[in-house]
This record gives sequence, C-alpha cells and structure tokens, in this order.
Amino acid sequence: TAVKIEPRYEGPVLYVKDASRSVGVAQALVEPDTHEAIVAKNRKDNARRREQHAGKKRLAPQLSMAQARERKHPIDWASYTPPVPSFCGSRVFDDIDLAQLRDYIDWMPFFNAWEFHGKFPQILEDATVGEAASSLFSDATAMLDRIIEEQWLTARAVLGFYPANADGQDDILLFADETRETMRQRLVQLRQQRTRPEGQPQSCLADFVAPVDSGLADYIGAFAVTAGIGIDEHVERFEAAHDDYSAIMLKALADRLAEALAEYLHERTRREFWGYAADERLDNAELIKESYRGIRPAPGYPACPDHTEKAKLWDLLDVEASIGLRLTESFAMYPTAAVSGFYFAHPEARYFAVGKIDRDQVESYAERKGISIAEAEKWLAPNLGYDPQAAKVA
Repeated sequence: TAVKIEPRYEGPVLYVKDASRSVGVAQALVEPDTHEAIVAKNRKDNARRREQHAGKKRLAPQLSMAQARERKHPIDWASYTPPVPSFCGSRVFDDIDLAQLRDYIDWMPFFNAWEFHGKFPQILEDATVGEAASSLFSDATAMLDRIIEEQWLTARAVLGFYPANADGQDDILLFADETRETMRQRLVQLRQQRTRPEGQPQSCLADFVAPVDSGLADYIGAFAVTAGIGIDEHVERFEAAHDDYSAIMLKALADRLAEALAEYLHERTRREFWGYAADERLDNAELIKESYRGIRPAPGYPACPDHTEKAKLWDLLDVEASIGLRLTESFAMYPTAAVSGFYFAHPEARYFAVGKIDRDQVESYAERKGISIAEAEKWLAPNLGYDPQAAKVA
C-alpha cells in the first residue's frame, strides 16, 4: 500500500489490518474534524515505510545455480523401485457424495477465515472465544446439512498418471506413453538458492522423480477437484436477501469441501489408484498432519511458485472439459472452491519453500519455458532475490 499504491494515487490511501477496524477509520475520514489529521498521519507513516523498504536488504541468494544443483537432494535410486499406477492417462469422477467428504474436513482453516485462532475442536471450549466459536460451528454444521441434503453443490474430480523422469537437473519430463520416446510436457521447476544448513539439500521437486539416466520407469500424478459447481445461484439468493453472513458461510464451506475432496482423492490414490500404501489406515487427524507417504504440491505454492505451470496441468487432464473447472487469465481457478496439483510418491518427497532466487536461475527458467526473462520475472516477482530494474541498468 505504501510502496506501490500511494505514490500513484492523488487521494489518501490507507491500509487497515482487518475489517473490524475499518468502520472507525472510515468514520475518521468522513468527519471534517478528523479528516486532515488522519490523512496527514497516514502519509507520514507511509513515507516512513517507503524509506524502510528502500533501505531493506533483500534475502538475496547465496549460491549460484550451478552450486545449488551440486547440492541437490541425495536419493539412492539404485535401491528404489518406483510404484506403478493402476492406469495411465486421466479418469473423471462425477458427482462425488458430499456426505462422504464430510469426514475429511479440516475445520481449523474455516475458523481462521472468521478470525478465530487455535486448534479444533479445543477452540469450541476456549475460555475467551469458545462460545462464539461454538455458535459459528453450529451454524456451519446446520448449513452443511442443508448443502448435503438439498444438493446445493456438486463435487467433481479428475485424476491422471503419466510416465515421468527427471532430466537430471531441475525439470520433470512427462512422456506420451510407456515407450518414453515422445515427451508430452516439461514441468519446469525451481531450486532453492539460499544456502541451507549443513547436511540439508538445496531442494527442487525434480529431485523426487527418478532421473532419466537412472534407467528407472517412474511416474507422476496430477489432479484437479472442485466442490463449487452450483454455488453461484445460492450465493446470489443470499445476497439478494442481504444475508451476507450466509453467503460468506456457504463460500467458506465450499472451500472446506474442496480441500476435503483433495484429501479424499489423495488417500484413494495412495491406497488404490497408485497403490504404494495399500495398507494405510489413517484417521482425519493424521491426514491433517500429513502422516502419509508422498506429497501433492500445487503450482503457485512455495515449492513450485509459478502459477503458469497450472496451464500444463489443465492440458494434461483436460480439466475444463472434464469437470467444468476453468482458469482465469491470471491462472486462478473458477469456481474458486477448487484444488489442483501434482502427486509425488517417493518416500523422501517433502514440501519446501523455494525462497529467493537469483537472475541466473530466472534466465535458465525462462529459456526452459520458452518465455522472455521479463515475463518470468513478472510471474516469479515474490521470489526474486534481486531488483529487476537495477539488473536492466547494469
């Protein structure tokens, strides 16, 4: 707000931390007696923030790309046998039973969305917020009953498995068939460049897929799910009745159902479709703690922060035609109650944050994706460990 917006706007620009404080700020802005004072103080504070930002040192990468690659995640591929999925290609799941998904809901993010913080179900008995949290939970479960009984929402999913190998550096190659002679997609990945503590690798998602030169026939999974089909008419109904509370509640519950569907599908993948954990028996608490083998990273999140890689997932699974879930021009999913990502099966696969990267990696990334450096910098802006404008001048 202070650095990017205020310098480009002639009127007052204020940032308010949460909605509960916005009424007082708005009141101060419209009252003649307080308007000038709050605007003057805000501009002074924003100027100070800009000075602090200008003098801030970036958490710049400390390793070159070549050095980071030398410290890749060490995996003994000679003693590993990749699990083989029960099918290759994609499979669509229509109209999944919402009642079945109910048991997979992680309720804590729901409470976080309403500014409640703690652990579920303990939050329901919290001395400070327990009464309010319990009332909210009662309303949520009552609406969830109606969603299920009256079929307000439709849940759909598409899942696929593909022959895959890492290229030996930072990318994952997906092949058209088991002959592995024709490449279908290159999933371009990023590697950590800030020095990790002794004994910890500079991770990249490609590290968890068997490299081509290992001679192993590995695989990768892909998925997209939504629980938001049909939500618009009900949200519009609530908004027309000026019932914003119910509209927000419905959206929050749809998000929870989408995440529950992602959890449910991943469990079936591990136990059935890919089958590498056929004997797994975990309760919901263990699922929330991710006490299982494998990961499902999503494009746009810390391990693979470029949202544009989502387009390759949509191409692989033909997502929009399969389940009606589409991408916007900024690669957001619509309906918004949706989850998508890739499945990795290796037991050492783990989540991580790429963090700040240097220009040498951005240049390589742009070349491998077939885009300009400027476009790569645009999509990777939060991860840049350098100033793109300064780099151009240099």
